Amino acid sequence: MNLALSPTGQMLIEEYHERLPQLQQLKEHVYGVLTEVLQAQGVELNSMEARVKSEQSLVGKLERKGDKYHSLEDITDLVGVRIITFYTDDVDKVAAIVKQHFKVDWANSIDKRKAHELTSFGYNSLHYICYLKDDGPFASMPFEIQMRTALQHVWSAIEHDIGYKGAVKLPPEYRRQFSRLAGMLELADDEFSRLRITMAEYRRHVQSLVKSGQLEEVPLSTDSFRSFLELQPFLRLNQRIAAVNQAEIYPVSLMAFLPLLEQYGMETLGDVQQMIVENSEAAYQLALTQLAVTDLDILSESVGLQNLCIVYALRHGQGREGVLKVFETINGPQPYNEVLADGILKQITNIKL
Repeated sequence: MNLALSPTGQMLIEEYHERLPQLQQLKEHVYGVLTEVLQAQGVELNSMEARVKSEQSLVGKLERKGDKYHSLEDITDLVGVRIITFYTDDVDKVAAIVKQHFKVDWANSIDKRKAHELTSFGYNSLHYICYLKDDGPFASMPFEIQMRTALQHVWSAIEHDIGYKGAVKLPPEYRRQFSRLAGMLELADDEFSRLRITMAEYRRHVQSLVKSGQLEEVPLSTDSFRSFLELQPFLRLNQRIAAVNQAEIYPVSLMAFLPLLEQYGMETLGDVQQMIVENSEAAYQLALTQLAVTDLDILSESVGLQNLCIVYALRHGQGREGVLKVFETINGPQPYNEVLADGILKQITNIKL
């Protein structure tokens, strides 16, 4: 028994112990629902954690504000979930999802972002007090969902660690320092969200240029090369090569070739397309030389691009080292790459480059 608590407070602690298993079940249920729906909506989180308020924390709350609470249902944060997003606009997206799947007690919920005053410091977050929508055993039990960005969360932790909101009143110069830092982080939060929107628009623009065939206007990058591969630019060459032995082509990622193309000095997708046009026949002849004496009936989807790179390297005077680099790109560093490179150099003597 805690003598510092009123009789009502002591009764609430006893009730807390009785209902602790239910509180744990509610926590797991809410966490599970949020995990499922946020993943389904493709919301990428920095973190999400759920907890049931500890007895020690509850006692402290009752000591400070015991007169407010007459039943356990009056304490709205016994079960709490904290959702940390990367971007400010994702906080609003999470909030919309929460509203869709739970009943929100608007009278007790607060958007501290809108209450942000010029004289206040630290970061604000969105706090919803919620209930389950069904009439099951947890229907009357409230829970709190806090939503904030990663930078807001870091700032809150720093404030707490430094003791900024403690009992000691800080001198004006320290308050100004906090104000400047808070403003910088708030600006960074907004700029990260703005940058994400800008990058998404740029990716859509690149995809549009690729689909319309304006490849010479598209800088070679991870995103643009991935969009280019969706057009299957090496399909025709691969089909010609596979037809030599009526082979089956199995799919593999071709993204590993991007650094090699960049090393060749290719700056746009137009440069890659030009490499295909200029070297496809020699790449096919090289494959013909390789496959004519074998009965291989399964080929990797990388075969066309591999041979294009070999031909390109040789035509640009890179010799054995250039061929070896192609195999190291595909296989990683290993001694057998040198055997493959030497074999290619023997085979290539019968092909007009």
